Amino acid sequence: MQFIPGSATPRRARRRTVLAATGLVAALALTATACDGSGKADAAGTPDAAASQSVDSGSDDGKVRIPADIADKLKGHGFDVDKWQRGGWKDWDKDKWLSEAKDFVNPVIKGLWQPERMKSAQEADKTVSTQDAVADQGVSDPAPRPVRAQAEKTPYHENAAPVGKVFFDSPQGSMVCSGTVVKDVNHPGKSNLVWTAGHCVHAGRDGGWYRNIAFVPAYNDLGKSAPQLSNAKASEVAPYGAWWADWASTSNQWIQGGAETGGAGAAYDYAVLHVKPESGSRSLEETVGAALDVDFSAPPAAQVATMGAWGYPAAPPYSGLNMFRCVDRPGRLSLSPSLPTMYRIGCTMTGGSSGGGWFRVVDGRTKLVSNTSIGPADHTWLAGPQLGQGAEALYQNMSRTYGGR
Repeated sequence: MQFIPGSATPRRARRRTVLAATGLVAALALTATACDGSGKADAAGTPDAAASQSVDSGSDDGKVRIPADIADKLKGHGFDVDKWQRGGWKDWDKDKWLSEAKDFVNPVIKGLWQPERMKSAQEADKTVSTQDAVADQGVSDPAPRPVRAQAEKTPYHENAAPVGKVFFDSPQGSMVCSGTVVKDVNHPGKSNLVWTAGHCVHAGRDGGWYRNIAFVPAYNDLGKSAPQLSNAKASEVAPYGAWWADWASTSNQWIQGGAETGGAGAAYDYAVLHVKPESGSRSLEETVGAALDVDFSAPPAAQVATMGAWGYPAAPPYSGLNMFRCVDRPGRLSLSPSLPTMYRIGCTMTGGSSGGGWFRVVDGRTKLVSNTSIGPADHTWLAGPQLGQGAEALYQNMSRTYGGR
């Protein structure tokens, strides 16, 4: 299917943490009550401490300035720093499109992601053909029945606080995926980490890193319609503001083999962002009031009773303005005998839900176990990678090098 692709006050943050966690657990547990009854990846995008990117608050003249270390990095790759700020980032000259893991650059451009620009962003859509989906039926389970996506309850910050939208710019224009705030094991309670799909940050073997990558938690918190948002203030669309990625990591398998169509790279289609706010100093977890554990040892699909996928589907019949979820018993999807088996659930969510987290309840706690990667053109199911040692190494590298900043 698809290449699917205002601040809280301190005293309310603690209450949000409880509500967000219990809301996700309740949604999964209630559905489970009503229902019957891994490969290694090389980590890529390992952060380089010397390439730290920080939010520059600008100067008295109001001009946003790119930090010196990032400016030097841009110059080293042949980019004019002043032109970059004035829109030079729109130059997608293939010879200058940064692709290597170490070359990620994402300087903050304050005010770029305004409500109307967010609304106009298109879904990052990746479909797989019937041939791709039945490549290894000896391992894959039969395709699941479609599960109609259910609208998440509003306000989102009380029911699914860790979930939000990932915005970025590509050669095709402004694009959107989904993402989830995850805990930072090395910096408890102060996480700035967001889990999403690899194809939401990097174009794969024929491209490079996308630009202006930002995360907006609890986007459109009250679930308003397009007419209601026609003249919306930034706080209505982005209640916690926009959080810019100062580093992104995805798998080497995605960078070297990912593709816009078909199943190439899908089994390793995951990414972690380290983010910072356009202004302020509190961590993302403290601001939003919630973050989820990542489970890198989730069992095979046959041993899991229920999984749920959350995201913001943007392709018709959805608008991308509202959060939805699907809950189903997972099955196996194998795209090749040489690739790890993926999880698959029935779900009608479309492009835009890419990168959205997949959750399951373990001992009463909701944990992230995958993310939306691919699905068929008729939008009847979703598939996500089974996270293993490679994904954990990528996450740990991000946490150790950038966590706490």
